[in-house]
Amino acid sequence: MSTTVEPVTGRIHSWDLSTGVDGPGTRFVLFLSGCPLRCLYCANPDTWRMRDGQRATVDDVMGEIDRYRPFLATAGGGVTLTGGEALLQPAFTAALLRRCKEAGLHTALDTSGFLGARASDDLLADTDLVLLDVKSFDVRTYRKLTGGDLAPTLNFATRLDRLGVPVWIRYVLVPGWTDDPAAVDGLGAFLAGLGNVDRVDILPFHKLGAHKYDALGIPFPLRDTPTPDPALVERVRAQFRGHGLRAH
Repeated sequence: MSTTVEPVTGRIHSWDLSTGVDGPGTRFVLFLSGCPLRCLYCANPDTWRMRDGQRATVDDVMGEIDRYRPFLATAGGGVTLTGGEALLQPAFTAALLRRCKEAGLHTALDTSGFLGARASDDLLADTDLVLLDVKSFDVRTYRKLTGGDLAPTLNFATRLDRLGVPVWIRYVLVPGWTDDPAAVDGLGAFLAGLGNVDRVDILPFHKLGAHKYDALGIPFPLRDTPTPDPALVERVRAQFRGHGLRAH
């Protein structure tokens, strides 16, 4: 008696090609639907609800990726899974990472780390790079900014170090929220104690997603918050560099 294996499916929002910011080289970036956090500065509120995404199988996604494989290989790139939050769909994410590795593609996982406990060791073994979004190093600010807790992200960072998974830190710089010198130094000291952090990317807060909030009929909480000036961005970069970290 034969048994039918059901294909692994997930919910995806969209995909895009990018260079430099989502991992090394030119990347096929897949945006998965659904996120447990509600970051005040989120540029993609249209990815928050998993049910709004399009259902797709791993084969569907790989078929799209295959169209770009020669180009990705030539450009020294690969595939990045992001969202939303890719670890909200851990089985789908794990299956995609495995297939990409089998295809000889460099893999990256962009995550807040809030659901890091859902990432199995096997999933992480198929991940060449983690882009870890640390929203704030101050517990109270993290809660106000995201609606979640900081501890899971720090625990995940420590676990990635133990497993030897390379990490790029992503830090969104929001004036009045994530620019506190003591909190920046605290994060710098924490990261300097890890052996797997290759770089820290300071991402200046922007309002390019404001029109999405308007389209969804929900308020953009930081509409009146200024974007950081170059001096502030450089000050924060210098703070991370002061801890021996490569900050960009």
